[in-house]
Amino acid sequence: MAQAAETHILALGDSLTQGYGLIEEEGFVPQLRGWLEEHGHDVRLINGGVSGDTTAGGLARVEWSLTPEVEGMIVTLGGNDLLRGIPPENARENLRGILEVAEARGIEVLLVGLPAPGNYGAAYKQSFDAIYPELSEEFGTLYYPDFFEGMRLAGATSTNNGDFMQDDGIHPNAKGVGHIVDAIGPAVEELIERAEE
Repeated sequence: MAQAAETHILALGDSLTQGYGLIEEEGFVPQLRGWLEEHGHDVRLINGGVSGDTTAGGLARVEWSLTPEVEGMIVTLGGNDLLRGIPPENARENLRGILEVAEARGIEVLLVGLPAPGNYGAAYKQSFDAIYPELSEEFGTLYYPDFFEGMRLAGATSTNNGDFMQDDGIHPNAKGVGHIVDAIGPAVEELIERAEE
């Protein structure tokens, strides 16, 4: 009977979700799965991370990624939009589309933000950074402001980034992922609670 209590959560994202450059058990989804198990949750966490995916890619596959048993979704998309300088309004519409699909299916969402770097200018950064909190409020989702928050809390700075990041300077190493998971874990617990209601 224990199987019936299991909550299915889809992690929809890009290489940060997929675990790029890491052996499988060191990636975000396996480490988060372990964290949740340690905290007493019976969860099936589905790795819906695709390397290189933009918000448009996430929107294109969200319909078929949300299989009938999925009750909750973590959305971590936007990093590749930033790398390509995609207009914030495009990213906003794609993320809105993803949230509309979730809403139509009654699926609870944790929307995870990714603050824009300053290299496209202040106006771009302001527009992009506003997407996540505004959409979260519009759709009543849970909101976690910054995927990398856990690394910052652990003391990551631009000078010691190598302790937490892979050589590309974009993707966290296993240690970095561990800090990310420790910080985001309670927000995922809240998602599980909502999904089980």
